Amino acid sequence: MIEQDVRLGTIAGIRVGANWSVLVVLWLIAWSLAGARFPEEYPGLPGSAYWTAGIGTALLFLASLLAHEMGHAVVARRAGAEVEGITLWLFGGVASIRGESTDPRAELRFTLVGPLISLGLGAGFLLLALALAAAGAPPLVAGASRWLGIINVVLALFNLVPAFPLDGGRVLRAYLWRRRGDRVGATRTAAAAGRAFGYALIALGLVEFALAFSLGGLWFVFLGWFLLGAARAEESTVLLRAALRDVRVRDIMSPDPVAVPPDTTIQAFVDDFAMHHRFTTFPVRDETGTVRGLITLSRVKQVPPERRATTTVGEVACPLEEVPTAAPWEPAARLLERMSEERADGRALALVDGELAGIVSPRDVRRALELAGLREGRG
Repeated sequence: MIEQDVRLGTIAGIRVGANWSVLVVLWLIAWSLAGARFPEEYPGLPGSAYWTAGIGTALLFLASLLAHEMGHAVVARRAGAEVEGITLWLFGGVASIRGESTDPRAELRFTLVGPLISLGLGAGFLLLALALAAAGAPPLVAGASRWLGIINVVLALFNLVPAFPLDGGRVLRAYLWRRRGDRVGATRTAAAAGRAFGYALIALGLVEFALAFSLGGLWFVFLGWFLLGAARAEESTVLLRAALRDVRVRDIMSPDPVAVPPDTTIQAFVDDFAMHHRFTTFPVRDETGTVRGLITLSRVKQVPPERRATTTVGEVACPLEEVPTAAPWEPAARLLERMSEERADGRALALVDGELAGIVSPRDVRRALELAGLREGRG
């Protein structure tokens, strides 16, 4: 999930936040409306009026994006999916939905609800613009409502392009999945369409920039680049889940790892643990058996040599709340998703009622994927 730099609150039990890049969107929209579009269409007003309308319109547009993503999240949660949260960022909004749908019809429902909400908002803003104009409201206010109506319709239509991971690409995948009965194959096809669309946007943007030196061309390039990366990432995630569909955490973890007491000094850790074991990561566990976190050699290297005799492992270890954890019987694919999103140097712990059962490292993951490839005849 895109990192949330600002927590905005919770709506319907779903965490909502914003990435710092959303400020770029706010500025671009407000600047383009207040600095060019509104003065051209409604001349003669003070600058403060244009900027008030521009900033207000930009905020309402972000609210529209949030409504679009909330539609996805709420319907997905009702279908049994685990919703991590919603983040507004440079390219709009993203709802982080953990796990995968087991029914193409359910996926189709929670995919289509987003564009339908955008279309509904677009129609609502356009009708409001007509009502404001008929009531004699200031033309600038009605114009702002009209712009919001048009942009929401454009957003819905753009999202319905059959290119993964846009909503239209997910609709295409759901259709192919239901028709063929093969979710992985459907994902490959939809992702290929997404990559083709991404390359097309990049080419269009480069041509526009070369011929007209338009900043809009660069925006197409960045958007195409994002779609390329997102399509590859989504496809990789689905392929990973398919490869590990029958694998549990206990199948890939290293059981009974060597644990280090939190009050051990860094120097003692180097002398008594790191030098005697071929591990780069050690769980930190106190005398009561409670797991406190992880200590890695990379974190130890950050402690100056002159401070190693007085600094303890517990002071520099990655705390448990930042370490991905799972029960040994959980699907390995779900743990790997958490490992890619969280810190702890790519490691995870397997716990049973708080008791340490094992540790999962990148080497364990690579071995599991290699074995999965051998089972399917790819190696």
